[in-house]
Amino acid sequence: MNDEHTRTGPGGRPRSEEARTAVLHAVDDLLLEVGYAAMTMKDIAARAGVSRQTVYRWWSTKAEILLEATVDDARGELTVSPHDDPIDDVASYLEALIRFLTRSGTGAGYRALVGEAQHDTAVAELLREHDILGDSARVVIERSLGARLGGTTPDEAAASLVGPIFYGVLSGRHDTTDGTRARAEAFVRGLESHQESA
Repeated sequence: MNDEHTRTGPGGRPRSEEARTAVLHAVDDLLLEVGYAAMTMKDIAARAGVSRQTVYRWWSTKAEILLEATVDDARGELTVSPHDDPIDDVASYLEALIRFLTRSGTGAGYRALVGEAQHDTAVAELLREHDILGDSARVVIERSLGARLGGTTPDEAAASLVGPIFYGVLSGRHDTTDGTRARAEAFVRGLESHQESA
């Protein structure tokens, strides 16, 4: 049985939580310093102060390490406190999403993985398995709008909420938090009108 200082890696071996944390911090640091393309598993191991054998025992690629670091941190950055008003709830989430995609180091890691996924099918599969943005949006949508979804699925609602922001950021049209309440209101009213017409 693992104690609080170990986790089990893919091969079933326990792994030191201290070493894991060092590797995750190392990949974050190197991403900002040299970028994803220039970063190597050797660099990550050296920065973390562990052997390459140790790193490869737990992860097969740098993408897997970066994704784990991103997932861990994104949960905190994309979690927002509930509001009584669904529009306030959605607006608060949109503000967190824009911060994540435009100003967060964690968001920079996510954007690097999205870019790599365009020509690396293994990275694309990793992102399909870990839908960071969709998962966080569905939490807010189901919490604040569950009864108003009507025939719209939570996945469809999440895509329509996240999609325009995601496209805007990745295409260089950087969104600011200005107008997030108007976006949230349009999103909620759109779901309500869709439900009424169903």
